[in-house]
Amino acid sequence: MQYKIILHPDVTAKDLAKLSHAQRTLVFKQFKKIQTSPELGTLLGNKNGYNLSGYRKMYVDKKKVRIVYTIMEEIITVEVIAVGKREDMAVYAKAWERRS
Repeated sequence: MQYKIILHPDVTAKDLAKLSHAQRTLVFKQFKKIQTSPELGTLLGNKNGYNLSGYRKMYVDKKKVRIVYTIMEEIITVEVIAVGKREDMAVYAKAWERRS
């Protein structure tokens, strides 16, 4: 079964624009993996005060970039809510703000 990847509205405009071309290419490769096996990502819980229970993360570019997403089984969709660098837990702060 293949899942549909949907991006939070801020992901394309803000998150991906901050990454290098090479990093964006690696992100899209990870999206393909998530599409076929979304459970590959590591479950998140509470990350420095950001409750991201039910969300998962995948690493990109030797752990320099993270993809934070949730699996929506009822509509066979994976929603990516944040993509970014871990510096100062910024990617988790964005994810927490954007969670459903």
